[in-house]
Amino acid sequence: MASEKQRKAARKNVKKAQAGAKRKQTLKKLPKRTKTALGKEANKVRMGQAKTRKELNEEASRLEIKGRSKMGKDELRRAIARAR
Repeated sequence: MASEKQRKAARKNVKKAQAGAKRKQTLKKLPKRTKTALGKEANKVRMGQAKTRKELNEEASRLEIKGRSKMGKDELRRAIARAR
């Protein structure tokens, strides 16, 4: 279990990251095509047609796939498909 000091540091890190993202507005600078693709992917997850990264990671854990923590969603999908 995390100590109070660790929780405080984690909260501070999250706030810093949120402030940085807000300041940079990284999504706004992406090409329209990329933003559209991101929106479609998020919509699939909301509708239950695609798994979240957390769900993919849990499945990869059950299948004992190595290096899963460093993989993106697409890499996890491919690794899970190969492992089945």
